[in-house]
Amino acid sequence: MTRPLLLHPDRLFPSDSSSRDIARKLYESVKDLPIISPHGHTDPAWFADNQPFGNPADLLIKPDHYVFRMLYSQGVSLESLGIPGREGTPAETDPRAIWQRLAENYHLFRGTPSRMWLDTVFHDVFELDVALDGRTAERYYERIDSMLKKPEFLPRALFERFNIEVIATTESPLDDLHHHQKILDSGWSGRVITAYRPDPVLDPDYEGFANNLSRLAEMTGEDTGSYAGYLAALRNRREFFRRMGATSTDHGHPTANTANLSRADAEALFGRVRHGSANAADAELFRGQMLTEMARMSLDDGLVMQIHPGSVRNHNPLLFQRYGRDKGADIPSRTDYVHALRPLLEAVGNEPELTIILFTLDETSYSRELAPLAGHYPALKLGPSWWFHDSPEGMRRFREQVTETAGFYNTVGFNDDTRAFLSIPARHDVARRMDCGFLAQLVADHRLQEDEAFELAHDLSYALAKRAYKL
Repeated sequence: MTRPLLLHPDRLFPSDSSSRDIARKLYESVKDLPIISPHGHTDPAWFADNQPFGNPADLLIKPDHYVFRMLYSQGVSLESLGIPGREGTPAETDPRAIWQRLAENYHLFRGTPSRMWLDTVFHDVFELDVALDGRTAERYYERIDSMLKKPEFLPRALFERFNIEVIATTESPLDDLHHHQKILDSGWSGRVITAYRPDPVLDPDYEGFANNLSRLAEMTGEDTGSYAGYLAALRNRREFFRRMGATSTDHGHPTANTANLSRADAEALFGRVRHGSANAADAELFRGQMLTEMARMSLDDGLVMQIHPGSVRNHNPLLFQRYGRDKGADIPSRTDYVHALRPLLEAVGNEPELTIILFTLDETSYSRELAPLAGHYPALKLGPSWWFHDSPEGMRRFREQVTETAGFYNTVGFNDDTRAFLSIPARHDVARRMDCGFLAQLVADHRLQEDEAFELAHDLSYALAKRAYKL
């Protein structure tokens, strides 16, 4: 017997009636606000070409590492999900078989944010009214597949249906941004901008780093064999991205370490890095120096700087060797911010014109380090609970631990940070519900006036992100 697919109108609100009633009113005031999505990884080609999305498996399974990391943890091979290995191992090519495999294992996602996001997509976007399982898989596939062929499910139509005001994608400085140029040239009113992610040319451990420097030189006409030319090339690409609509940079380093070396020491370090003679300590020091250089450049060109350290990338070497990056094997690690960020903050932390947004995967740092830092330095703001903590519980822990020291206005609202385009409204809805619930409890505890809560609900849902990212 099939189960109904139900989304309770009071989901995620407080269980006590007084707070829940306040949360309902707050949520009603913000639920239909436009979506500001200033940090994400959707494919700009979707909006440039505006072609129909592929089949349900290609759209909802293959791009989503939240989905296949859970399945892999239960022994489901990536090949069976249609993800081929680098060595040519055969992968499943039948999208119906891939979808059936997800459906038969959908119970694994009970209680997870992925389950909540997917159920919301199924219910709100595709108007399905039965729960997904092995028995309903074919029904799901047929309905989603047929709807994806309709004009109202083209990427631009969905962008408008979702009430997205602006969305930022993320590109390497080696990207020519031709998809973004095509969007600009099309005359479409949707705002899709890029963000500058320079890791491939800042991180000596990034695969192909030496070749990346050569490509950077070719694209800019600068001599990346010298430190001065290298910095000039980076400025060149930042300016190109800025002209193409970028308002932010994005840095995914292993740690939050920064450095502020003398010019001579920085040039000598770059020489070791460029010639491939740098050791692990040199590579870490160089990444740290470049974060400080990027902050200085942001002070000059106005781009907002995002730093999200603390992920041990490609923790599973076998998976990385077989399938490459972004296959669900990135793991959080402990991260120091107080000492690691000090060189950067000594250089630029007191500049109110600069905005540096910090993210973390180390929740133990919220009240001990991040909130006090953001509650003091004018340049610092705190990004929302991120990645593994982009969940109702993670959002609640974030607000509870940072608000007492950093307040609300040293945070930047919510961003969805996703490749899964159809889940964007669901993710923002979760954040709005959780923030309204948190504010409602403050009102019920007589710690906040109700009119203040309404102002804060609007700011947390919309205004803070728009302001912080200069949108």
